[in-house]
Amino acid sequence: MSLPPGQRRVEGFPRFGAGTGRPAPAVPLDPAIKIRGAVAASFAVPLAALATLPRREITADFHCVAGWSATNLQWEGVAFETFYRRFIEPALDPGTAVTHLVFGGLDGHRSVGCLGDALAEDVLIAENLDGHPLGGDHGAPARLVSPRQYGFISTKHLSRIDVHTAEPTDVYRSPAMRVLAPHSRARVWQEERHRYLPAWSLRHVYRLLIPPIRLLNARGSRPRRLG
Repeated sequence: MSLPPGQRRVEGFPRFGAGTGRPAPAVPLDPAIKIRGAVAASFAVPLAALATLPRREITADFHCVAGWSATNLQWEGVAFETFYRRFIEPALDPGTAVTHLVFGGLDGHRSVGCLGDALAEDVLIAENLDGHPLGGDHGAPARLVSPRQYGFISTKHLSRIDVHTAEPTDVYRSPAMRVLAPHSRARVWQEERHRYLPAWSLRHVYRLLIPPIRLLNARGSRPRRLG
């Protein structure tokens, strides 16, 4: 199977993301996903509530914006569209036109996505990977999985979803992320890595960074539990 432009297949599934070189964030005793923003009132959905929704399994590749791809990963969880229709949509005031969602993780990472992309049929809130519960390296206790977008959209350790009626401008707070300006769609087959830079411009730089970042991330531990 061919890979998207600029991607190279790697063995295994490296741990990349926020918190390079630090342990994975602690898993709360009663994890929940907080829903905020353009809803009538903020609320939280206990992660245990996912067990009441239809389950979904997909086999998909994971494409990091740095240029590596982990292939044939088996994810299992709940379709994000099902979650959205069950919990978020009924909480909207009549006439609210949602355009974007911001996904936040326990590790501090945030990503922004268009509602239409988030409701694609292969987007999951995943709890299992390759037949096992998610570990700390890959987003315990649950994470977003959006296979058609670069991995930075697939927020790990999902703990918050902010609902917006326009594209937010303050999602990426670090100076590096503000300069690089991640693409608002981040579609891998269109090579939408950055909003302003040419798609190919940072391929070589990213590839040089993969080995040291992978080494630092290897120091991370499995998730700890609070209490």
